[in-house]
Amino acid sequence: MRVALDPPPGLTDDDTTFASPGQWADGTNVRFIKGRPETIGPSISYFATALTGVCRNIKAWTDNDAVLDIAFGTHSALQVYTNATLSTITPSGLAAGSIDNSGSAPGYGTGTYGTGTYSVPASAFYARTWSLDTWGENLIASPRGGTLYRWENNPASLAAVVTNAPDEITCILTTPERQVLALGCNEEGSGIFNGLCIRGCDLEDIDDWTTAADNNAFEHILEGSGAIVKGQMIGPYVAVWTNVGLYMGQFIGAPGQAYRFDPVAMNCGLIGPNAVVIVAGTAYWIGTDKQIRAWAPGGQPVIVDCPIWRDFADNLTDAQAAKIIAASLSKFNEVWFHYPDSRDGSENSRWFAFTLTGDGLIWFRGEMERTAFTDAGVASFPIGADADGVAYLHEHPDGTAVDWSLRTADTYVGEGDQVAEVQRFVPDFEEQENSLDLTLFMRKDPRSTAVTKGPYAISTSATKKDFRASGRIMAVKLSGTGRMRTGKSLFEAVLRGRR
Repeated sequence: MRVALDPPPGLTDDDTTFASPGQWADGTNVRFIKGRPETIGPSISYFATALTGVCRNIKAWTDNDAVLDIAFGTHSALQVYTNATLSTITPSGLAAGSIDNSGSAPGYGTGTYGTGTYSVPASAFYARTWSLDTWGENLIASPRGGTLYRWENNPASLAAVVTNAPDEITCILTTPERQVLALGCNEEGSGIFNGLCIRGCDLEDIDDWTTAADNNAFEHILEGSGAIVKGQMIGPYVAVWTNVGLYMGQFIGAPGQAYRFDPVAMNCGLIGPNAVVIVAGTAYWIGTDKQIRAWAPGGQPVIVDCPIWRDFADNLTDAQAAKIIAASLSKFNEVWFHYPDSRDGSENSRWFAFTLTGDGLIWFRGEMERTAFTDAGVASFPIGADADGVAYLHEHPDGTAVDWSLRTADTYVGEGDQVAEVQRFVPDFEEQENSLDLTLFMRKDPRSTAVTKGPYAISTSATKKDFRASGRIMAVKLSGTGRMRTGKSLFEAVLRGRR
């Protein structure tokens, strides 16, 4: 009897292992391409100099001379890598922020009694994140809770304060109309910080923030409660997430009404400022309830079904949830979520992801410490950073080999209560870089203790592997280091009668 090792693509483990027979139940650092598992690409150190501080945000862009610039916002510095040199451009007088979140979830009760505005947490209680965007060829940057800065592409100069910009800003973005929006900021009249206040400079004038009858500078207070967490452009619209809900802004262009902002949905707030990504006109994010949601303009947010969600939700380090990163990997049509796992500590140490396919979403996961991550964009490779300040190029062919594993759910080998003796493994792998291990877990009954067989080494040239493993139920684990893509391997077995 021949038994194919050919589960459908994707992981599923939110139910018992016997509830998903014939599927991949667990795995790490393995994606699925054209229905087949293969290891994720390796990463390589980008440059020798370590970043100053723990990086939370990365922005890559090209200037008017087609020079690639990459900005790194850390808890204590603003740095830029250009022409193979890392330069520190931290604004003068800007004190270091926090590495960790020290409050609870966004909202009332964060921080000590009397600190900050009612219902709005003080920025000092968050791990410092940055909003990084461009104004023409220049970098504009705002540390959460700080003002707006501009860097004019000279590595010898520091980023400088933008004249008249609000003093305290949650996040910023640049619109296609060449207007910078400060989302969550000081009100123009009173100067008091309002977590629902949105202000914009005049079109084409980053220094003019004074509303007037003859310009497009504006101020708008979102209706409802909570505080803004993040804003992103999604096509021609401005999507604004609070810790409570989602709003959409549309450019009107009239001096009396530059933008119109309308609520889209409530009870779908954003868990952290980096926990949302836009892919092909759809936003994907993690909410304060830990659910994954998707939304495109014209519709309503929907919860995305995830068959490996429970492992993330049960083990997220809740106090550090604002560190979560959502990022795209456009080369593979993937969306990744990096998060801090309580089994590892307070920094992002694991990730889970899905591939967008015509047949739905294919889920997988892995382990990797990344405090910041961005898609390739104008760069050649995706860029990440770890807590030690090392910047990496991802999916790089010259990178360090990746440790990986895959395990199937428990599956009956034979029919009914017949016992099977598995005698041989016939491997089918492509691009197998190193010897890999095959381990079998055999059971007589669903609740009986599994008998482990192996691991058996499968070399890069092996055409078969002989052994003996008996049971009615079998789970299979493959593991190794380095590149690998599976085909349709086979087990040869003999039925030995009833148990």
